Amino acid sequence: MEINQKKLWLSLIVLYAITTSVLGDFGGPLLKDFYKESCPLAGEIVRHNVEVAVLKDPRMAASLLRLQFHDCFVLGCDASVLLDTHEDMLSEKQATPNVNSLRGFEVIDYIKYLLEDACPLTVSCSDILAMAARDSVFLRGGPWWEVLLGRRDSLKASFAGANQFIPAPNSSLDSLIINFKQQGLDIQDLIALSGAHTIGKARCLSFKQRIVQPNIEQTFYVDEFKRHSTFRRVLRSQCKDSSRDNELSPLDLKTPAYFDNHYYINLLEGKGLLISDNVLVSEDHEGEIFRKVWEYAVDQNLFFADFVESMLKMGNINVLTGIEGEIRENCRFVNV
Repeated sequence: MEINQKKLWLSLIVLYAITTSVLGDFGGPLLKDFYKESCPLAGEIVRHNVEVAVLKDPRMAASLLRLQFHDCFVLGCDASVLLDTHEDMLSEKQATPNVNSLRGFEVIDYIKYLLEDACPLTVSCSDILAMAARDSVFLRGGPWWEVLLGRRDSLKASFAGANQFIPAPNSSLDSLIINFKQQGLDIQDLIALSGAHTIGKARCLSFKQRIVQPNIEQTFYVDEFKRHSTFRRVLRSQCKDSSRDNELSPLDLKTPAYFDNHYYINLLEGKGLLISDNVLVSEDHEGEIFRKVWEYAVDQNLFFADFVESMLKMGNINVLTGIEGEIRENCRFVNV
């Protein structure tokens, strides 16, 4: 009896070893060299095609970065944002924060097509998003970091979650803090990740309220030279009426094509484009956030270091690994 039990345990151990060698540990950690053996050119394929896409359309860098944000804040970093509506599952793409706003899906589709040709059913769509976001930042002059890999793809999307958890452009500071806390991110992460708005553009529809709201940016200083009111007059002339709701304005008017620390300089001058940008200083009654904004404004290297740390932290939100989820063949649909 004892011998049979030992044989059973040995069989289970062997079976576990075989399973984990193929599939990885269930719920295991993300790794730096996850595709070193299974798809060694994965990173190069992603980088090259992101570079081509950004050369064709410089705004695409911000769009690909934003895709990972909007993915990770709903269900976790599992590529649920890439799923199209199918049968009774409503796509996150149709949610209010995403519809007619998120872009870059075709770039991801093409990268996935190339990776499927090179390494079938090996590289997940969620890992492609993580690498594309990193490469987009680096191509615009921002920091480079080693992306941790090994994510798998979700079998579902959450239309309701996209409407609930993605911060709105007119969010208050309190609601932003709550939004980030729900994802396991703290105030430090909020301040650093907001710096992603140093590249990209926003529609007039997203900052209309910014134009008409009372001038509340003067919490910490007096606007002697009317800089805030002048800035808002410029925005008002660009977004005169609802016919211009889809007109675009750079999130960073000073250096819109470069990933740098000018976003924080803009905040100190009351020139953040979105309400959700300006509340970092205008509604920070304790002054803790304002001090960090000031530090980033005078020290770009500090901002870069903290941004990388927060991106790595965000990229680990509720990831699927091991035998969870799947590796989609097509990022728009779950496998048949």
